[in-house]
Amino acid sequence: MRLDKYLKISRIIKRRTVANEACDAGRVFVNGKQARASYDIKIDDVIELKMGERVVKAKVVSVNEYAKKDEAAFMYEMIEE
Repeated sequence: MRLDKYLKISRIIKRRTVANEACDAGRVFVNGKQARASYDIKIDDVIELKMGERVVKAKVVSVNEYAKKDEAAFMYEMIEE
Protein backbone atom coordinates (compact mmCIF):
# COMPACT_ATOMS: atom_id res chain seq x y z
CA MET A 1 0.00 0.00 0.00
CA ARG A 2 1.23 3.52 -0.77
CA LEU A 3 2.50 5.60 2.13
CA ASP A 4 0.04 8.48 1.60
CA LYS A 5 -2.92 6.05 1.47
CA TYR A 6 -1.72 4.26 4.64
CA LEU A 7 -1.44 7.55 6.54
CA LYS A 8 -5.02 8.40 5.55
CA ILE A 9 -6.60 4.97 6.21
CA SER A 10 -4.85 4.62 9.58
CA ARG A 11 -6.02 8.16 10.38
CA ILE A 12 -2.53 9.37 11.32
CA ILE A 13 -3.25 12.19 8.84
CA LYS A 14 -6.85 13.10 8.04
CA ARG A 15 -6.63 13.60 4.26
CA ARG A 16 -4.61 11.84 1.58
CA THR A 17 -3.75 15.13 -0.12
CA VAL A 18 -2.30 16.46 3.16
CA ALA A 19 -0.29 13.23 3.54
CA ASN A 20 0.95 13.63 -0.03
CA GLU A 21 1.99 17.25 0.62
CA ALA A 22 3.81 16.24 3.82
CA CYS A 23 5.80 13.64 1.87
CA ASP A 24 6.64 16.15 -0.88
CA ALA A 25 7.81 18.66 1.76
CA GLY A 26 10.24 16.09 3.21
CA ARG A 27 8.50 15.78 6.59
CA VAL A 28 7.85 12.02 6.42
CA PHE A 29 10.55 9.41 7.05
CA VAL A 30 10.29 5.62 6.88
CA ASN A 31 12.96 3.59 8.66
CA GLY A 32 15.09 6.73 9.04
CA LYS A 33 15.04 7.68 5.34
CA GLN A 34 13.01 10.43 3.71
CA ALA A 35 10.07 8.80 1.92
CA ARG A 36 7.96 9.71 -1.08
CA ALA A 37 4.18 9.34 -1.13
CA SER A 38 4.51 6.33 -3.44
CA TYR A 39 6.68 4.35 -0.98
CA ASP A 40 5.30 0.81 -0.47
CA ILE A 41 4.53 0.38 3.26
CA LYS A 42 5.23 -3.00 4.85
CA ILE A 43 4.62 -4.44 8.33
CA ASP A 44 7.33 -3.45 10.86
CA ASP A 45 8.22 -0.21 9.02
CA VAL A 46 8.72 2.78 11.33
CA ILE A 47 7.06 5.99 10.14
CA GLU A 48 8.28 9.33 11.50
CA LEU A 49 6.29 12.53 10.89
CA LYS A 50 7.66 15.99 11.60
CA MET A 51 4.74 18.38 12.02
CA GLY A 52 6.12 21.71 13.21
CA GLU A 53 7.77 21.19 16.58
CA ARG A 54 6.05 17.84 17.10
CA VAL A 55 7.58 14.53 15.99
CA VAL A 56 5.33 11.47 15.77
CA LYS A 57 6.79 7.96 15.44
CA ALA A 58 4.66 4.92 14.70
CA LYS A 59 5.44 1.27 13.89
CA VAL A 60 3.26 -0.38 11.23
CA VAL A 61 1.43 -3.37 12.73
CA SER A 62 -0.98 -4.18 9.89
CA VAL A 63 -1.75 -3.02 6.38
CA ASN A 64 -5.47 -3.03 5.57
CA GLU A 65 -7.14 -1.61 2.48
CA TYR A 66 -10.07 -0.39 4.60
CA ALA A 67 -10.44 0.37 8.29
CA LYS A 68 -13.36 1.64 10.32
CA LYS A 69 -12.71 4.53 12.65
CA ASP A 70 -12.40 2.32 15.76
CA GLU A 71 -10.14 -0.20 13.94
CA ALA A 72 -7.72 2.38 12.48
CA ALA A 73 -5.78 2.81 15.74
CA PHE A 74 -4.85 -0.89 15.69
CA MET A 75 -2.96 -0.51 12.40
CA TYR A 76 0.05 1.04 14.16
CA GLU A 77 1.82 1.34 17.53
CA MET A 78 3.08 4.70 18.76
CA ILE A 79 6.78 4.75 19.65
CA GLU A 80 7.87 6.89 22.59
CA GLU A 81 11.33 8.43 22.72
